[in-house]
Amino acid sequence: MAILKHIASKNADYGEARRYLIFQHNEYTGKPILDENGKMQLREEYYLDGVECDPFSFDMECRELNARFHKNQKYDEIKSHHYIISFDPKDRDECGLTGEQAQQLGLEYCKKNFPGHQALVCTHTDGHNGSGNIHVHIVINSLRKNDVERQEFMERNCDSRAGNKHHLTNDYLVYLKQSLMDLCLRENLHQVDLLTKAERKVTEKEYHAKRSGQKKLEERNRQMISEGITPRTTVFQTQKEYLRTSIDQAAASAHDLKEFEQILSEKFNIKFKISRGRFSYLHPDRDKTITGRNLGTHYEKDYLMEVIENNSRLENTEKDTPTAPFEKSGLRLVTDLQHCIKAQQSKAYAGKVKLSNLQTMAKTLSYVQEHGYNTVEDAEGKLAEIKELASSSRKELKDIEGRLRQVNEQIHYTGQYLANKSIYSQFLRSKNKGQFRQEHSSELAIYETAVKFLKEKAGDGQLPTLQTLKAEKEKLLVQKKEAKEKYYYYRDYQKELDTVCGNIHAALGQQQSGPVRKQERNDIS
Repeated sequence: MAILKHIASKNADYGEARRYLIFQHNEYTGKPILDENGKMQLREEYYLDGVECDPFSFDMECRELNARFHKNQKYDEIKSHHYIISFDPKDRDECGLTGEQAQQLGLEYCKKNFPGHQALVCTHTDGHNGSGNIHVHIVINSLRKNDVERQEFMERNCDSRAGNKHHLTNDYLVYLKQSLMDLCLRENLHQVDLLTKAERKVTEKEYHAKRSGQKKLEERNRQMISEGITPRTTVFQTQKEYLRTSIDQAAASAHDLKEFEQILSEKFNIKFKISRGRFSYLHPDRDKTITGRNLGTHYEKDYLMEVIENNSRLENTEKDTPTAPFEKSGLRLVTDLQHCIKAQQSKAYAGKVKLSNLQTMAKTLSYVQEHGYNTVEDAEGKLAEIKELASSSRKELKDIEGRLRQVNEQIHYTGQYLANKSIYSQFLRSKNKGQFRQEHSSELAIYETAVKFLKEKAGDGQLPTLQTLKAEKEKLLVQKKEAKEKYYYYRDYQKELDTVCGNIHAALGQQQSGPVRKQERNDIS
């Protein structure tokens, strides 16, 4: 899957970015790797191009442009923006992606989304931590060099004119991610939905902190082992990772917010806080809380409340459902000799059937005594109770399956809506809408069908996000599994009691389908 990273830099030395792109650097410290003569070493494989500039005079041209417009002169101004497109390692092996192809895709992406800016586009094929994934670096001067035609992602009129700075907004970032997804889908590369928030949000800073901490821990453990001491831990855990693990465990067993807070405090020494409807957590070694949004969607209010409410619902369900798993007794209905043609034709077979019936009756009597059924009404009353439970559990299962089908439809149409949203935006801005619709008829038809379906489902309400729908689907899948187990339990229980009651009526010479009169009450134990 291709992912997009963004880094804003206030460094006035534009040459440092170029040196990083073409020379080897230590991936832990970020410092250049020198040879025996103290000189920097070129990377083994890289592809470098310049957009609106010569790549080897990028720093000088950027400074000249800044001086011309009197911009980027203060130390606290953002001088450049660094975007990184990291392709999935499987793209190289399974899709045949090469460094040259990735460089061309990077150039296309840069020219389309950062028009008018001086930029360096450089592709590396080594990847971090030996992953070997191909990735493209795009470094742009924050100041625009040339006037360009206004594009759909430009929110202000000045965003298309020279002398104005690169303005990255949330909507612009969403557009950049969608543009990358469209590019990868077009090239048949591995890709996931970048617009859905991460369930476990690991930032670049945390990623490098974990790697650095793990390296230091391993060095310390090696020293301890050499001294004959067994290390207590071998895996480094960041503060955020400690919070995530602790919250997962607390949420899995809590039945309400009070219990959730109590578990975090007593078991993990974590303080839980709710401010303006948002969850935040205080690590025992910190003075400032960390919000659930910074940890991932699985640590925010909506998701955790669903987990806790589901725990409470399961507890109530378990009270209504027998705790012991249903075990079939293996009972079979006795054979009616009066209506068995084969038994009437063969005395030997009839004898075998009588013996089999006696064994079945003995098992039935043992079953009746074991379960405490003293009368026919007791057994049939239990059968009626289980029938009702089986019917209600079947209805519950069907309702959940129906809701799950609706959510799956919404997810399907929401995906089509998001995939073709950019095409529809271009259609709205196009001067010749008839020609544009003719050229993109299928995409527009899919988009309009998706919008119509989603609006009908939402009514007058707001359209649900893909993240909300997926969370609801996960909840429904858990409910479906529980409802299915409950239904199968009562279904099999009903079949067994049907057999027991049938054998009882056969032993008493009664018809099961007819009601048992009170004056015919019999002791069957």
